[in-house]
Amino acid sequence: MEKLKSTTVVAISHAGQVAIGADGQATLGNTIAKSSVNKIRKLQGGKIVTGFAGSTADAFTLLEKFEEKLGKYSNNMKRAAVELAKEWRTDRMLSKLEAMMIIADAADVLIISGTGDVIEPDLGIATIGSGSMYAQSAARALKKYAPQLSAEEMVKESLNIAADICIYTNHNIIIEKVND
Repeated sequence: MEKLKSTTVVAISHAGQVAIGADGQATLGNTIAKSSVNKIRKLQGGKIVTGFAGSTADAFTLLEKFEEKLGKYSNNMKRAAVELAKEWRTDRMLSKLEAMMIIADAADVLIISGTGDVIEPDLGIATIGSGSMYAQSAARALKKYAPQLSAEEMVKESLNIAADICIYTNHNIIIEKVND
């Protein structure tokens, strides 16, 4: 049985702003199952924003676990991310989950994977999903050659460029900014 997958997510920290966005496409094998999936979630009144790629049900499970870790570690995002990654890698049930997450607050942007990785990406650009390399290339160029753009504008354009190239990414884009 094929799994429902969802794709490209981009987070950019630029000029004191942090924005995270995702396309809306979910695929089942090589078929579009839904074109308007919301892969972005605001936590703590928007002070933390998350995005996910991979199996949708798995991503929701991880999001719930992340929220539990936030509560357990006094809303310390980095600590909660590390603890989630450790549990994800070592827990028998969680280790089978097929998804990745980007989490961001006003200070940090992190990528969390099931292999136990918590990555703070270079240049304040995090991308995951099937269109991630297209979006990352676009984001890097925008930060370098169009620094007058806001983080939100860079996320939007990076996702649009990825959607023009990647068949698993569409133009139904949702973007959220991190609140201070």
